[in-house]
Amino acid sequence: MDIRTLKLYLHLCDSLHFAKTAEQMHVSPSTLSRALQRLEEEVDAQLLERDNRRVTLTYAGREFKVFAEQTLHQWNSLRHSIALKQEVLRGKLNLYCSVTAAYSHLPQLLDRFRQEHPFVEIALTTGDAANALVEVQQHRADIAIAALPEPFPNNLHFAKIEDVPLSLIAPTIRCAVQQQVSQTSIDWASVPFIIPDHGPGRHRADNWFKQLGITPNIYAQVSGQEAIASMVALGCGVSISPEVVIHNSPVRDRIQLLPSPITIAPFELGCCCKLKRLADPIVNAFLEVI
Repeated sequence: MDIRTLKLYLHLCDSLHFAKTAEQMHVSPSTLSRALQRLEEEVDAQLLERDNRRVTLTYAGREFKVFAEQTLHQWNSLRHSIALKQEVLRGKLNLYCSVTAAYSHLPQLLDRFRQEHPFVEIALTTGDAANALVEVQQHRADIAIAALPEPFPNNLHFAKIEDVPLSLIAPTIRCAVQQQVSQTSIDWASVPFIIPDHGPGRHRADNWFKQLGITPNIYAQVSGQEAIASMVALGCGVSISPEVVIHNSPVRDRIQLLPSPITIAPFELGCCCKLKRLADPIVNAFLEVI
C-alpha cells in the first residue's frame, strides 16, 4: 500500500468511473485495476462493486476511503513538518486555472513565487474555471484560481486577487445576431444567448435574465468561457463574459462589447485552497505572493 495507490483510490471514489480516473491520473486502465486489486487483497475485502452500468462503494470501501484521506493528510503534514526544518522550500505545487487565467494572472504570481522559491516544482492543469473548486475539493489541485462562487464552501479558503468586470458580448461579423443587437431598442427575449452550463458565470447570467424580467432564448449551454467567446465570434449568439477572457482571446477582433441595460456585478477572482492546507508551507508561500 503506497501513497500513489491511495491517491488513485480516492480519485476513483470521487469519479466512480475507471476510464475517467485512469485518464486524469495518467495511468492505464489495467494499472488502475491492478492497484485496486492489490488494495482489496491487503484490506481483505471488496472495496468497489462493478457492473456494466455503474461503480459503487461497498461498506468496506467507504471505511477505507476515510482511512485513505486521513493517511494522505498525515503524510502531507509529515512532509510539511520536515520542510519547515529545511532552509530551502522544496516540493511540488499542483495548480489549476482556466486557459485565460494562465495568460492573464498566473505568470505574475509565478514570477514572484519562483523568485523566492526556485526549488518548488510547479504542475499546472488548465480547464473550465467553473470546475476549479471541485479540483481542490477532490485533491487534484492544491490551489486553484477561480471566481468566488455563491455560496462559498466553508471548508475552503479564498484569497482575493482582484475584481474582474463582466460585459455583454456579441459578434461583429454580419449575421442575424449582429443585426438584432444593432437595433435601437433590442428585444433581449428574442436574442439567442450562449451561457455557461454551471458555475459563477451561470449564476450571473441567470440573475441578469431575472432582473431584466425575460425568459431567455438559450442557443447553447457551454463549458468554459473561452469556448463561449468562440461561439459568440462565430455569430451563434450573445453572452455575458469576463472582459479579461475577451482581451486574451484569439478571436477578440470578432467580438464587440455591448452596453448592458442593467449592472452586471464583477467576479471576485482569487486563489482557493482547502482550509486545512493553509498550514502547508508551500501553499502558504504561494498565497503570500498574491
